[in-house]
Amino acid sequence: MSPVRRRRILIEHLQAYLFLLPALGLIGLFKIFPTFFALYISLFRWDVVQGAFRGLDNYADILFANPTRAEQFWRSLSTTFTFALLTVPLTMAAALTVAVLLFKPIRGRSFYRTLFYLPYVTSLVAAATIFSYIFHPNFGIVNEVLGLVGIGPQHWFNEPHGLFELIFSAAGVTLPDWAWGPSLALIGVAIFNIWHFFGFQVVIFMAGLGNISPEYYEAARLDGASERQIFTKITLPLLSPTTFFVFTIAMIGTLRAFESIYVMTNGGPLDTTRTTTMLIFRTFFQQTQLGLGSAMAFLLTLIILLFTLIQFRVLGRRVHYS
Repeated sequence: MSPVRRRRILIEHLQAYLFLLPALGLIGLFKIFPTFFALYISLFRWDVVQGAFRGLDNYADILFANPTRAEQFWRSLSTTFTFALLTVPLTMAAALTVAVLLFKPIRGRSFYRTLFYLPYVTSLVAAATIFSYIFHPNFGIVNEVLGLVGIGPQHWFNEPHGLFELIFSAAGVTLPDWAWGPSLALIGVAIFNIWHFFGFQVVIFMAGLGNISPEYYEAARLDGASERQIFTKITLPLLSPTTFFVFTIAMIGTLRAFESIYVMTNGGPLDTTRTTTMLIFRTFFQQTQLGLGSAMAFLLTLIILLFTLIQFRVLGRRVHYS
């Protein structure tokens, strides 16, 4: 390579890095630096001002050393994963069904696509506030509809009792504590999250369906395959990369959910909707235990990272790339 060409390549690389420098600076200032500083805070007894160095004692208190802190953390983690189990599978199943229907040449398809996507582009805080009124125990429209079908009014976001407990207690059956199920308040928040993120997943699934070659369907129909066989043997396997992506993003987002829970329940009633992010917020901002709050945030990050790696390890093998 000639010296002139080498100098030209060097100048081009420098120009490229200069263009990247503003974005890298913003990322470093607002992402990388706060991350390392939060890790630094988590190693100290930090109550508004920096205190004594504790090393990993904050992490030990959260996990097992401090019974009160440990009980709160593990309970919040259980609530977090329960919330994920309530929202992610149902949202994905509904989004996939609607995406398959909208992918067909039906009248008004563009209108329905826009209609389903509107909740996702709506302000989450504003939508959560409106849902709080819709599910209001006294004048909410949901209780009005339930009254039309003979079901009494529910307290929804003010109800700490579990769903199964409410159902079986109405029939005079007493369940043990472990069988009470998620609280009605947590189910109400899950309904909102399904409604809000449903449209985003519909769009992603439709993009995945568009990447499947029509030739596969034509060949299958010529061989006499039914629509059910086409869906299970062609659509689902070839859609697996999209499904894997949606599942991974949805799980990470749900495990980090905060705004909707904060607006609707603020972690109540009786802490039945206090997820780990809500516990971190309460510890960090309300109790001003900055060291403990930072340690909880890092533990949650490690749990999400570990869970994501397990997803890639287990589910990644089942992905079929056409």
